[in-house]
Amino acid sequence: MTSAPIGLIAGSGRLPVLFAEAAGRAGRSVVTVAHEGESDPSLSAAAWVKVGQLGRIVEVLRRSGVTEAVLCGGIRKPKLLDLRPDWLGLKVLTRLRGAGDDAGLRAIADALEEEGLRIVSPLPLVPELLVPRGPLGKRRLTDEQRADASIGLDAARTLGQLDVGQTVVVKRGVILAAEAVEGTDACIARGGAFAPGAVVVKARKPQQDDRFDVPTVGPATVAACAAARCVALAVEAGTTLVLDRSELVTRADQAGIAVEGI
Repeated sequence: MTSAPIGLIAGSGRLPVLFAEAAGRAGRSVVTVAHEGESDPSLSAAAWVKVGQLGRIVEVLRRSGVTEAVLCGGIRKPKLLDLRPDWLGLKVLTRLRGAGDDAGLRAIADALEEEGLRIVSPLPLVPELLVPRGPLGKRRLTDEQRADASIGLDAARTLGQLDVGQTVVVKRGVILAAEAVEGTDACIARGGAFAPGAVVVKARKPQQDDRFDVPTVGPATVAACAAARCVALAVEAGTTLVLDRSELVTRADQAGIAVEGI
């Protein structure tokens, strides 16, 4: 057990909250910097910053004796078009040569590390959140759904190689939607609008840096599938995080949706 505090640079969703809880159970004190309009208001944060205020993040964490930190939770992509960068945020923007998720996150991590803040993967502290192989709830994929899941997994990995997104929607071998700037839930809604009974697939990008943007599903993902009349959610086992698993399983079973690690 170490007494050194770990920094939590929090984005949106439940992952930052669950990480803080898991780190506490592991004996790590957590110093959180949260993002206004993105992070869960229930987080106990040392500071709240605007998207792009990287210098402020470094200042707060350094003052608290933090030398290593995690990036947990996303920032809605449209929000990234309305940055309020400080001096360090501007430094990152001048370096960017591509608009992909990984390129931007790596540039941010590099800038923070140059300022003495080591960015580490959150996964060692939350191994219980990784999706295992096999069904999570009562339902299993049918043979037809499993064939679609296999096609979707290949497509998602191809999409990931281009640093675009992690999610595709498939029915009878046809790709109905691929995730882009709109995010997972909107991708599911768009794909489901074409036909009921589709399979949603989410996978790790082949070049994924496990320090950030790890594929994640939760109860809201199942709710999106139900609303879009999708019948299955297949996620890459061992690389995808599942948030609030018991609630996800309850919702999936109630909606008749198969959720499986593949």
